[in-house]
Amino acid sequence: MFTFLFAIALLIVGYFTYSKVVERIFGINDENQTPAYSNSDAIDYTPMPWWKASLIQLLNIAGLGPIFGAVAGALYGPVAFIWIVIGCLFAGAVHDYFSGMLSLRHNGAQFPSLVGRYLGNTMRVFINVVSIILMVLVAAAFTAGPAQLIASLTPLTFTAAIILIFAYFLVAAVLPVNKVIGRIYPFFGAILIFMAVSIGVALLLTDRSIPNLTLSNLHPGELPIWPLLMVTISCGAISGFHSTQSPILARTIKKESHGRKVFYGAMVAEGVIALIWAAAGMTFFGGTGGLQEALAAGGPAGVVNEISTTLLGTLGGILAILGVIILPITTGDTALRSSRMMVSELLTKFFKVRGLKGILFATIPVTIPAFWLSTIDYTFLWRYVGGTNQLVATVMLWTATMYLLEKQKFHWICGIPALFMTAVVSTYFLYAPEGFSLPYELSLSIGGVITVIIAIWYISKVRKNKQLTEQTSNSNVA
Repeated sequence: MFTFLFAIALLIVGYFTYSKVVERIFGINDENQTPAYSNSDAIDYTPMPWWKASLIQLLNIAGLGPIFGAVAGALYGPVAFIWIVIGCLFAGAVHDYFSGMLSLRHNGAQFPSLVGRYLGNTMRVFINVVSIILMVLVAAAFTAGPAQLIASLTPLTFTAAIILIFAYFLVAAVLPVNKVIGRIYPFFGAILIFMAVSIGVALLLTDRSIPNLTLSNLHPGELPIWPLLMVTISCGAISGFHSTQSPILARTIKKESHGRKVFYGAMVAEGVIALIWAAAGMTFFGGTGGLQEALAAGGPAGVVNEISTTLLGTLGGILAILGVIILPITTGDTALRSSRMMVSELLTKFFKVRGLKGILFATIPVTIPAFWLSTIDYTFLWRYVGGTNQLVATVMLWTATMYLLEKQKFHWICGIPALFMTAVVSTYFLYAPEGFSLPYELSLSIGGVITVIIAIWYISKVRKNKQLTEQTSNSNVA
């Protein structure tokens, strides 16, 4: 239990300390006019109070991610606590802050545009495709589960439930951000927090003992911790999906100083939620073996339902239903909204299609494949979400690193996490079934070589930047 409580304390202390370091390095200026005012259009660019933006950001980036992912990651044992704390404070929250603040500084630009600005046009084209694919996969994966539950609780068939959900997606994706998202989603964000806190308190009050820290791998299937844990628990530690969501709120922030609360703060809150559900997963079923059996029997939704109803009774059942139905739907909604915004940028840039026509043209192409994918196996979709998600996160960290390097600021704050995630992603795609399925030792070796090559490229960029700085300084003196 001590490890669990200490981990939560570290996240809270980290927010009040390290987030200020990150903010100072970025360099905020509340005299700057934010895109919410300079680009105001009453659709996407609309000023919001920071507390409302924070709750919406939490709901957008979280949904069921820090619940399902943390429960699955709990199979590795208490070592998951270490990854959540370190990953959240030094990688995930930094990633989220820079993805949001860079968007804000570039007139609410979408993630691929930021990549193009700092990593080049080729990478922009690549990540544009990858990001939109990720959004479609997330929308599809987070729709099938709720549709199945709706079909089991109502007279609606699974197909009818899918159609109903996507009809809502279409409406929500084109309406102004303050009509649905701005009014309802803060309430759902509060429910997400209340649900996690209730589970955490109930867990502490039971006679079940939350395991303390051990570096041993407790996974019943003997799957390796590296790099699988870092992909299994993404929401709650670091998730590339967040970089696609942050621009939605970057277009609503009133002052640059609000960015720390909205972006870094929401990520820390998600980390706390992930810690609670990881603790519940590895404790409630008497160990990781029992958790694996529960996951095999009812999947993550069944595990969440059993934990909630047992610990919280009727209230837990209600919260579980709200969580399994509403939270993934809201995530699917904002996933399609952000993909619509990405496609809208392309239509505006290359085809000069603007206004409501542009919004509709951008929404339909991403909705149709998401609808089709939602009808196939959920576990198949989720396998591809994980690796794609962390690839996007890695690219965002390198984008932030190049930004800081260009501005001659302390770039290592993003560069070190970027190198770490490069090693994670390289090894994962080489080893995972949805990748090349190479032997583990070979995957480690090749992944290490790829990381070293990227590190050499990074160091060359640092040296080149230093030389340019010295030349500029000498010319100014002369």
